[in-house]
Amino acid sequence: MGESRLILVDTNIFLELLLDQKRADECEKFLNKLSRGELEGVVTRYTIHAIETMLNSPDEILLFLRNVENSIGLYVYETDNEDEMAIAMLMKEIKRDFDDTLQYYVAKKLGAKAIVSFDRHFDGLDIPRAEPKDYI
Repeated sequence: MGESRLILVDTNIFLELLLDQKRADECEKFLNKLSRGELEGVVTRYTIHAIETMLNSPDEILLFLRNVENSIGLYVYETDNEDEMAIAMLMKEIKRDFDDTLQYYVAKKLGAKAIVSFDRHFDGLDIPRAEPKDYI
């Protein structure tokens, strides 16, 4: 993974497309670039689980997981207990909930240049928040 180009993809980017919300087309173009390897991104296992819970359909979950698995430019990062203890301690420092802190922590640990998210809770951190439109 060439960390200088790496971006972390937040849960809401996938959900925007999967739930066919108003910016689904933008997210689809962005995720297709990751799939083809034109961009290099990381998604957390936490995000994968959150999406599986939201989809709650075996067929949709399998399709989603196959798409992630077949994405050339998308890597999955799995936190361990040590990571999650560090995340819990970091929550107070950056004043974010567990989910947002986990995403930030992984982005920071991997040297990501941005967190791609529609969630403005990532604004004001030392890793910039970007949106899919910034990459398409």
